[in-house]
Amino acid sequence: MIRVLYVDDEPELLKVAKLFLERSNEIVIDTLDSPVRGLETLDLGLYSVIVSDYLMPDMDGIEFLKRIRDRYGDIPFILFTGPEGRKW
Repeated sequence: MIRVLYVDDEPELLKVAKLFLERSNEIVIDTLDSPVRGLETLDLGLYSVIVSDYLMPDMDGIEFLKRIRDRYGDIPFILFTGPEGRKW
């Protein structure tokens, strides 16, 4: 079983991703709307992979990744952003 933590401040994206990815019955998705809450309350070392948005109000995805690396080592981490994250 693959256990994924998906962190994004967009509740609709969390909902859609969870519904879509859990269809295979091989992936379990936990969702959070704030990386700060995850760092304060969860044992992130239990996850196979962490997926995070880049732009979030409390802490951006890069800072979240740095804190994950400091505490938990090399957990696979996927960082992404939508068009609002581009600086043209």
